[in-house]
Amino acid sequence: MSDERFVHAWLLRLDPAWRRRDASARRLEVDAFCEAAARAEHRLMQHSYSTIGLRAEGDLLLWRMSETIEGLEETAADLLAAGIGAWMTPSISMIGLTRPSQYVKRPTTQEQSLFSGERSKYLVVYPFTKSVEWYLASAEERQEVMKGHMRVGHRYPQVRQLLAYSFGLDDQEFIVAYETDELIAFQDLVRELRETESRRSTIRDTPIITGIHRPLGEILGLLSEPNR
Repeated sequence: MSDERFVHAWLLRLDPAWRRRDASARRLEVDAFCEAAARAEHRLMQHSYSTIGLRAEGDLLLWRMSETIEGLEETAADLLAAGIGAWMTPSISMIGLTRPSQYVKRPTTQEQSLFSGERSKYLVVYPFTKSVEWYLASAEERQEVMKGHMRVGHRYPQVRQLLAYSFGLDDQEFIVAYETDELIAFQDLVRELRETESRRSTIRDTPIITGIHRPLGEILGLLSEPNR
């Protein structure tokens, strides 16, 4: 079986008018969306994160992985047509491929593990693009710079990372995602990484989406019955 998998970070924004609908209609539409999500999970891996009040662009982050890009497309269409999905607008959508890193010879559980094992409480995901100068540097120079970058990352074992390659598939070059139970430790990691040589080659690493891992039904419950 191939190591390549399509990764999809999908931020959905709920139309505020939906909250003014009748409570019984809202319940039926939440149920229909959850049923579509269950159908999707027969075809791919999918985890849900709340971004309610955390990003103006959206309320629900779906973090998805599929063996085919058609799997992402077809399940996305089903979700948008089902219940509350008809009231949601995709505001950020990024796709990429997981592939073996040219800089890491033997990946640890800290890398490429964000779809296996238990979920951490928080997911942070963002697009990433490097400079032309980075790619024109020699492989030896780039490897040396990345050694320093990875040395810092390994000092924070409580933070796991996934890198998906988006070249030719999407606007960014990579999707970078981190999973952790400790946002303070994650911020310390990011601050240290800002001081490494690899930072010189960064062109873009925003928008940054921070999500709180919750079951899908719980997130939709917060959106439909916030005072319960």
